[in-house]
Amino acid sequence: MPGPQPDPQGLRPFNIQHGSAGRDTMCAWERFLTEDPQGTDPVRNVVVSSWLRSRELGINPRGRSAPLAARGDAMDHLRDRHADLLGAAADVFAMSAPLLGGSRSLMLLTNPDGIVLDAIGDNQTLDAGQSIHLMQGGDWREDTVGTNGIGTALATRRPAQVHASEHFCEGIKAWTCAAAPIFELGTGQVLGILDISGPTTTYQRNNLSLAVSIARQIEMVLNERASRERMRLLEVCLERLSARDVAGLVAIDRDGRLVHNSGRLSNLVPLGHRLPGLDRHAAVEDWALALPAPLSADWFDVIRVDGRAIGAVLVIPEQPSPRSAPVDLAEAGFGAIIGRSPALAQALTRVRQLRGKRVPILIEGETGTGKELFARALHGEVRDSHPFVVFNCGAVVKDLLASELFGYIRGAFTGATAAGAIGRFEQAHGGTLCLDEIGEMPLDLQSILLRVLEDGIIYRLGSGQPHVVDVRLVAMTNRNLLEEVAAGRFRRDLYHRLSVTRIQPPPLRDRTGDVDLLIAHFNRLLAARHGVSERMFEQQAMRLLRDYDWPGNVRELRNLVESLLLMSETASVTEEELVRLLEPAAIHSDGLGAAQHGSASLEDAERVAIIQATGQCHGNLAEAARALRISRSTLYRKMDRYGLSHR
Repeated sequence: MPGPQPDPQGLRPFNIQHGSAGRDTMCAWERFLTEDPQGTDPVRNVVVSSWLRSRELGINPRGRSAPLAARGDAMDHLRDRHADLLGAAADVFAMSAPLLGGSRSLMLLTNPDGIVLDAIGDNQTLDAGQSIHLMQGGDWREDTVGTNGIGTALATRRPAQVHASEHFCEGIKAWTCAAAPIFELGTGQVLGILDISGPTTTYQRNNLSLAVSIARQIEMVLNERASRERMRLLEVCLERLSARDVAGLVAIDRDGRLVHNSGRLSNLVPLGHRLPGLDRHAAVEDWALALPAPLSADWFDVIRVDGRAIGAVLVIPEQPSPRSAPVDLAEAGFGAIIGRSPALAQALTRVRQLRGKRVPILIEGETGTGKELFARALHGEVRDSHPFVVFNCGAVVKDLLASELFGYIRGAFTGATAAGAIGRFEQAHGGTLCLDEIGEMPLDLQSILLRVLEDGIIYRLGSGQPHVVDVRLVAMTNRNLLEEVAAGRFRRDLYHRLSVTRIQPPPLRDRTGDVDLLIAHFNRLLAARHGVSERMFEQQAMRLLRDYDWPGNVRELRNLVESLLLMSETASVTEEELVRLLEPAAIHSDGLGAAQHGSASLEDAERVAIIQATGQCHGNLAEAARALRISRSTLYRKMDRYGLSHR
């Protein structure tokens, strides 16, 4: 199975050529160090690009070896953190070990930071590799040792073969290496590097193909194991669905990714994404204390197979405790929708017109605009005896979607509980069923949904017994359903059945004046929830927030305020602090107060980049300078120019 190619320019690997004896490359390297403009003529651009990065990073070209990043207990801890990667590579390493004997070659596995986790191969070459730290604990990133197979593969996210004089540091030019990234399938995240190295006499062009092939084998092992574990988590969810006091279930895999989400918590990350705050290298048990709001540690249950934690399931009770309920999302009626802008007032007028009408309603809006709050306002107050059921069509694998909606009887499918279970339509009988991400529904289920809307009858999976349901359907989507219809992914007749009545919550950038009200509301609400003091927003900070485009809308603003309350102990929120947290593309240059010159937009962009780099590097200016590809002295000078603190 081919690995992911997240870089559109990364379809072909680097295959750095070597000269007949490397003399031309060596001469070009010497001229490059003297900054001779013609010095790199014989060398391919990919090598020159890496040499340029190495020089900008301040790498000593006369360096003799890579630094040693870990040894002893630190090395054992590092291997424990990457036990899954090492386990996936164990079989191929065991099979390769005998083949490498006498070959004068090594096979190495690194973590995502380029630190060697394991090394096997010819004993003589293993000994020789220790002289340059081509061994467990060696740090082979470009920004520590310059151009080399492992570091260049990491820097470019592409396979790289570096031979002899093509290395940047003089001390490793006696080696040749071929390295391939190991990707996490589905996300494209680099999990590590598989490298084949040896003395220059062991150079073979097909070493790169071999490294890529082994990297793909490791990816498949990781993916197959993850798939098995996710299926087991889903089976646990099915086993617990029949409990009468269960309002929803959330399943998280061993890497902290959301596998299943059913029930009222529709505001979590998308399916397959990693939940914030969950360290994939930490013990699953420790996640209970790091769960993002509105998840509660009281619901948390670690799932183990053969003694190994494969993830966790959170069982959401029918009546959540007051301290764990997300007050600002669970409030019903119009009081939960904060704002006075004309755009919001127009949308709420539409809600009042349709409230109580027993017709399907389509709510269309960008992510984070509060579509569920509008649906709750349509339904009525929480004290209303009629049920309000929310279900996210994109939060369940397609094979389970029909059983979630329509229920099932005993034996309907493998894993079905002995008692069977009712679906969301029956749960919402007499009230409102809110289907979020309706555009994710498969076409075959769309036809069934259309029939249910027409006849008011559902059939549980495995049963021919009809069940009459009286449900007012509210469908929600952040997609353009007409475009989905044109693309053949959504039925035209269902679209027209749903869109007879439509509501469009306005995006936050169109809600003039509401940003101030929402900030005050979330500042007060979340400070009380977390037991911290409210923070004051400085004038320039407020101007930046009013001019910001808010791609994540109200949800993004709420999360921003919560982060500001929890991640800083200062009383005031500054413009500089905000720039580190906001998306650069959504910041208007005229919303930044520092620009004083005609080239304001360029200076603003540079200022924003510096603030973000120093923030991401936690104030380490050496790391920030490397991230920005400038020298530390240049970074100090620019920070002084923009009035940014060095501390």
